[in-house]
Amino acid sequence: MIEITSRVERDTPNVQADARLELPFELRQKSRLRTHLDSGEDAWLILGRGEILRGGDLLVATDGRVVQVIAQPEQLLHVECDTPFALARAAYHLGNRHVPVEIGEGYLRFAADHVLEQMLIGLGARVTSLEAPFEPEAGAYGTHTHHENGHAPDIEGKRAGRIHEYGGARTTPNE
Repeated sequence: MIEITSRVERDTPNVQADARLELPFELRQKSRLRTHLDSGEDAWLILGRGEILRGGDLLVATDGRVVQVIAQPEQLLHVECDTPFALARAAYHLGNRHVPVEIGEGYLRFAADHVLEQMLIGLGARVTSLEAPFEPEAGAYGTHTHHENGHAPDIEGKRAGRIHEYGGARTTPNE
């Protein structure tokens, strides 16, 4: 059994994957997981607590192999609205229910749920079903890197959700 214990830093040049690990978002949130590679080989994922795996992440096994994480396609609802205000309103109602949401240019996506679908239709949103990889926002206290979906990187080339993300420069009372 292969033991996967660490990540490859995103900016590490010339790293080639030796294997693939395809998982839905629910399992990409687990730091301890017994699973299997696409080849069928058993794998044991042992990462730091609270780490979320994203499609494209590279991991390192104890035997030196590099494993690429693949975001498995899932049943999702795709939401579009006629105005930015209506889309923001839909996002608010999903967030108010603590629903993991993927935010894209002019759309929202979340795991298929009939009740939430009806709520959004009632708000005037257009809701369609689709199967696609799911990469929701990490939230105000989580961290992750966005993958070519229009989000601007921060100063270090990464985008990390922070509670003060939208404010100006932070100051302390002594400054």
